[in-house]
Amino acid sequence: MDFDLLDRTLTELEQPRYRARQIWRWAASGADGFQAMTDLPLGLRAALAERVPFSSLEVVQEAHARDGTVKALMHTADARPLEAVLMRYRDGRRSLCLSSQSGCPLTCSFCATGTMKFGRNLTASEIVDQALHFRRKIGPHPPDHAVFMGMGEPMMNLDNVLAACERLPEIGIGHRRTAVSTVGWIPGIDRLTEHAAPIRLALSLHAADEALRSELMPVNDRYPLSDVLDACRRWYERKRRMVFVEYVMLSGVNDSHVQARQLAQVLDPRMFKVNLIPFNPTDSPYEGSSPKAIDAFAAELGRHGIGATVRLTRGRDIAAACGQLAARGAR
Repeated sequence: MDFDLLDRTLTELEQPRYRARQIWRWAASGADGFQAMTDLPLGLRAALAERVPFSSLEVVQEAHARDGTVKALMHTADARPLEAVLMRYRDGRRSLCLSSQSGCPLTCSFCATGTMKFGRNLTASEIVDQALHFRRKIGPHPPDHAVFMGMGEPMMNLDNVLAACERLPEIGIGHRRTAVSTVGWIPGIDRLTEHAAPIRLALSLHAADEALRSELMPVNDRYPLSDVLDACRRWYERKRRMVFVEYVMLSGVNDSHVQARQLAQVLDPRMFKVNLIPFNPTDSPYEGSSPKAIDAFAAELGRHGIGATVRLTRGRDIAAACGQLAARGAR
């Protein structure tokens, strides 16, 4: 819900200050409306239902994949589109992929979100409402992991991302199970380094060669990979936690043995762990690497001491997998 509007409304209704906290506890535990908050006076419940929308987002559409993944298309109050995803795993994990912006201004060539027009940063309330939507859906088993790998570059909206992260533990998602992914926005990495919460860092890398990375990710012209890796090292030295490297596997583009060796040469195995991501079809001109090529790439990294895993693709049949989020009809 819009926490600022809630606070103003409670003040106008001359309610005690603890009411906001009381209402938040209900929302975080999965309540589906003010009427469910049985320890609030009936008159207050009615007034809040009339004056404060229970969510700052409208769910426009949901898609359900065969593997249990759910993708929700949502609109903000000013009709900005965004998408969020719930991923269920066999080991019991329930992970959320959250968006931080409507669209993205950074136009990575392989990413469907990059083809959208950039709308705006999402507020902390709009980020939290993505998590609350799925909290209500899955009942007694709350989500327990979150990744800011949905729409947008989280480091460009870090104030609101961090404000949202402060509320996630009461939904069930602790800081150590929250990861913020970046294409290499150095000012944000440095700010996250100084932040006290033990939130994890993920780097969207995709090529160790500077020229190729700039072709895939134009932000590399502004923040070259060598400088980004230095910022990641500063983060590691402060946090003593490994950085996850996200590497989308593109056939004939970044998946050769030579490119695996290049990647191994720029990564310190004490600081970085690589997640190899099978590419999912979008409207981009790229094809995904074959399983054989991905396995060979991982083996080459292993020979150089770099830990690498192949990420399990979730929600591919509903265009909910990594790189596929793109709200149709976005303005």
